[in-house]
Amino acid sequence: MLTTLLKHAFQKKHLRTLSTLTLTLSTLLIVFNCGKRKPPLPPVERVKQRVEISGAQRGNSVVITWEMPAQTSADKSLLSIKRADIYRIVELGNAPLTLSEDEFASSSTLIGAQPISNADFGNKRFTYVDELQFSGQFVRLRYAIRFVNAAGQKAAFSNFLIIEPNSKIAESPTNLKIELTEPFINLTWAVPQANVDKSSPANIIGYNVYRLSDSERPPKLLNSAPVTNAEFADSSFEFNKDYSYFVRAVSLGNNAQPVESLDSNTVRILPRDTFAPSAPAALTIAAAPNIISIFFALNPEKDILGYNAYRSSDPTLPKSDWLRITPTPLRTNTFEDTNIQSGKTYYYYLTAVDIAGNVSQPSNVVSETAP
Repeated sequence: MLTTLLKHAFQKKHLRTLSTLTLTLSTLLIVFNCGKRKPPLPPVERVKQRVEISGAQRGNSVVITWEMPAQTSADKSLLSIKRADIYRIVELGNAPLTLSEDEFASSSTLIGAQPISNADFGNKRFTYVDELQFSGQFVRLRYAIRFVNAAGQKAAFSNFLIIEPNSKIAESPTNLKIELTEPFINLTWAVPQANVDKSSPANIIGYNVYRLSDSERPPKLLNSAPVTNAEFADSSFEFNKDYSYFVRAVSLGNNAQPVESLDSNTVRILPRDTFAPSAPAALTIAAAPNIISIFFALNPEKDILGYNAYRSSDPTLPKSDWLRITPTPLRTNTFEDTNIQSGKTYYYYLTAVDIAGNVSQPSNVVSETAP
């Protein structure tokens, strides 16, 4: 019995010793592991969205534009973007064109920031204008932007926009004026007399005319080639539609590329059709039993609604008192009067009516005796 008890005690002692040893080894492993360095993990990119920029010199400025991407439920990183930072490097004109993103990051200067809200996503166009100070040296400007979130974390840079500015670019046209006629909106402006560096004569090869309306955003270029005179007639407008116009001078830039000036003053117009059509012309008349027919030429205006015919048996009666015999305006260039009496002489004239309700002067009077 005692031998059995001693045996159990011995076994129990060794079990406790083994347990203690196991615990000690586990503790040592934890301590050793805590002091061991693991390979670093790459940082989590919190602002994933890059953007593509474009731009050009315009007058004494570089205009940079980009469009905001649309939000998607799969890309939550857009929701945290709070601004776009604009960077620039001024390089010598013969500097290498290739530049890494790291080199750009270390050498560029932050020149501006554009606040961004959630409402700006969905192809909204942003514009940043960098006003230039010309040094007389041949330089190259390199731009890029990147998004920054609320925590200050930055996205990758956009593409590089590279500009070689030219100081011999004409100043903006001035004193833009408009005049409304029925077929045209006529524009005239004052010619620039100097370039942006104040040298003269102004480097001008023509002008570009732009129009802006609710359906034309961004502004629409109206001319297919630069206009050579300081005037332009816009025939593509519509009455009762709000328009704004501005003009840019076009200069010959580096590598014979055209460079626009900054905008002229902007003029706005809401054209109203108050122009009466011309009177119907070339009236002829013919009589047959129980009918008198009138024939005439169609008006040249494009907005003609129709023609009204008036009749009188007394040619001395004021024309405002003649009887209108067309219940609605005629849509053709013929009219037949069947409400006549044989042996009686009738006198007729016509007026043209346009879709705005403007009425022409009376045509010449024609007459015929019913057989």
